[in-house]
Amino acid sequence: MKYALAVPSRLVIALCLVLPLTLTAQPYVERDDVQSFMDRLEDRHGLDRDWLEEVLSGVERRQSVIDAISDPAEALPWYRYHPIFLTEERIEKGLEFWEEHEAIIRRASREFGVDPEIIVAIIGVETYYGERQGSDPVLDSLVTLAFDYEPRADFFRSELEHFFLLAEEEDLDIHELKGSYAGAMGLGQFISSSYRSYAVDFSGSGQRNLFEDPEDGIGSVANYLAEHGWRKGDLVAVPAVRRNGAEPDFSNDLERHRAAVLREAGLVFSEGVDNDARVLPIRLENEEENEWWVGLENFRVITRYNHSPLYAMAAWELAREISARRRATD
Repeated sequence: MKYALAVPSRLVIALCLVLPLTLTAQPYVERDDVQSFMDRLEDRHGLDRDWLEEVLSGVERRQSVIDAISDPAEALPWYRYHPIFLTEERIEKGLEFWEEHEAIIRRASREFGVDPEIIVAIIGVETYYGERQGSDPVLDSLVTLAFDYEPRADFFRSELEHFFLLAEEEDLDIHELKGSYAGAMGLGQFISSSYRSYAVDFSGSGQRNLFEDPEDGIGSVANYLAEHGWRKGDLVAVPAVRRNGAEPDFSNDLERHRAAVLREAGLVFSEGVDNDARVLPIRLENEEENEWWVGLENFRVITRYNHSPLYAMAAWELAREISARRRATD
């Protein structure tokens, strides 16, 4: 009898180990927090409850999405980050994209007051000029992040709400839309709230289609930058040097300071920047020595597209390189 009891005991232990995993696999549509979310969409926006149930019943949790958002490329040091985007191939592809869509880009630049090279560069950074718009189901990504990624759950629940409304407004198939792991979509990788607020029907088709219509994609990127305050022809950033080898104590966040404060801290940069101007100190981590820049108003605008100073710097450098190559061949 002693040995007869040993096998069932091991079985019980095994069941205890497996059972919690089974319980955590509860379908999203059956969860109380998801039910409450559907109540909100039904009450606030009049969305059909049966449709919501049908849509959410097929959602799969994506651990890969959680893993990706927990380890973004923007966490890399500059010397490892910028080579991802500043490649010869991406520069040449940018020149081809500009030539192919020259009339559209010129019209967007004129109508929205945005320099053409920054439109091209952002599309180049975001989707390799439309070729890499993302392969994650946007619905699955947003539901996973909204209900299983606690650090930003409120933000992604809001984006999921916008996503349902966007699908209704633009007559998009909510099941078929693909994008980035964070739910960004289309040529310029707009999140749902940005799509609803800043996308434009630049082609006049009657639909704002950022997935398949390059006119809408180009015009929408230009409109986004314009709405956030882009100043056509203005500088984006100026180089800075450290006075007497000082290493100013500024982190790579988005806090802006009066130019006078940065100068007092030991940064020397263009006298064309007024002391009262609000500017952003940018420290780029290189393998041997840090590099310093000072971001001006247009730099701040790029950080509204992506909140990383490294992203803004890479997009601007790509824009400058594409523009220089284009001028050289004119």
